[in-house]
Amino acid sequence: MLQKTRGIVVSFIKYGDTSVIVKIFTREMGLRSYIVNGVRSSSRSNKMAFYQPLTLLELVVYEKEGKNLQRISEVKLLRPHQRIPFDFVRSAVAMFMAEVLGKSVVEGYHNESYYDFLEAAVDQLDSDRAHLSHFPLVFLWEGSKFLGFPPEDADSFYEELEPILGVSSQLQAEKQYLNSLMEASFGFSEKISPIYKKRLLDHFLTYYAKHLEIYPEWKSVEVLRQLMQG
Repeated sequence: MLQKTRGIVVSFIKYGDTSVIVKIFTREMGLRSYIVNGVRSSSRSNKMAFYQPLTLLELVVYEKEGKNLQRISEVKLLRPHQRIPFDFVRSAVAMFMAEVLGKSVVEGYHNESYYDFLEAAVDQLDSDRAHLSHFPLVFLWEGSKFLGFPPEDADSFYEELEPILGVSSQLQAEKQYLNSLMEASFGFSEKISPIYKKRLLDHFLTYYAKHLEIYPEWKSVEVLRQLMQG
C-alpha cells in the first residue's frame, strides 16, 4: 500500500556497495527503516544529501505490514536547509538532536505531536533566530514534554536525580538556570557560565537515560560540550 507522509531522517548505514538503510521518523507511521538502492552510486551520489540526519522529507512509501524494511517510492525535500549544512555549530547541534531522537524512539513508535515539535525545532535551528549555545538544552526540555516525562520545575528535576547525582551545594545555580530556561524555551538568551551549561547537559542526558531506561554512549556530546563555551 502506498502512503504519503512527511519524515525526519534519523540516521543511515551503508548497505552493500551502493545502497543505504535509512531510519526515518515519519509523521503518520512513526519510526521506519527503508532500504534505498543505488543511492551511493556515482551517477546518483547527489541523492545522498536527502538522507543526512535531520533532513526534512516529503515521501511516498510502500507500507507492507510485517516487514522490517520498507521501500520509498518517491522522495523530495520538504524544506531545504538554508544554514544547517553550512554552519559547523548548527551541524553539530543537528547531529545531537538526531542522536537524541534515535535513542528516544523505537521502530514503529508513533507520536504525531512529537513529530510536529521536532519539525518545528529543526526549522528553528535552521533560522537566524536560534540561540545556539542554549539550543540543545531547550530541545531536551521541550522534547521531554512530548515523550511523557517533563519535570515540573528545577526542584523536581533534581529531586529525581538526587539518588544518582547526590546532593551538591553547587546545584543552586543550575536550578536557577533551568527554571529560566523552562520559562523562556527557545527564546532563552541569557548569558550563562559554560560550566553550568555543560553540567546541565550531562544532567539532562542522565534524566533521559533514567526515563528511557537506556545507558548509551553519546557520540555527538563531546563536540557539543566544546561548542558550549560561548
